[in-house]
Amino acid sequence: MDFKGIENLIKAMSESNLSSMDIEYNGMAIKMKKENNKIYKQQIISEGYEKENKDSIVEERKLDLLNDEEKTDIAIENNLIEIVSPIVGTFYESPGMDKEPYVKVGDKVKKGDIICIVEAMKVMNEIEAEVDGEIVDILVKNEQMVQYGEVLFKIKPL
Repeated sequence: MDFKGIENLIKAMSESNLSSMDIEYNGMAIKMKKENNKIYKQQIISEGYEKENKDSIVEERKLDLLNDEEKTDIAIENNLIEIVSPIVGTFYESPGMDKEPYVKVGDKVKKGDIICIVEAMKVMNEIEAEVDGEIVDILVKNEQMVQYGEVLFKIKPL
């Protein structure tokens, strides 16, 4: 199965009501599972995290993970919204090494603003603010490995 075939499987699953899919084909196994109901922008890049300050994006697409029954990637604690990582990957605070961070503590954000990137397998997943609010804590460092469900930010809703 080639990349296009895998891409078609992802699209078919995102458009379905399935919560998981396991496929074995010619000795290859593919397992997919929807974990939440968010839309993530993904950018497939050719050279990693713009280390050479080049625009290395070769494709941009949206992956719509629809499943209302699964937990979302926010949690409320003491009137603060916790934004958690939707995947295992590397946390990036900015779109490039020589670029300003998307957000800093004290910054005001609007729902839908990009607040960081979590890269997994050379796919840059732009994480968006879930609410209008103020960034009160950033719990991870730039280029740090993060786990699924790990808290990245705390936001005070406005």
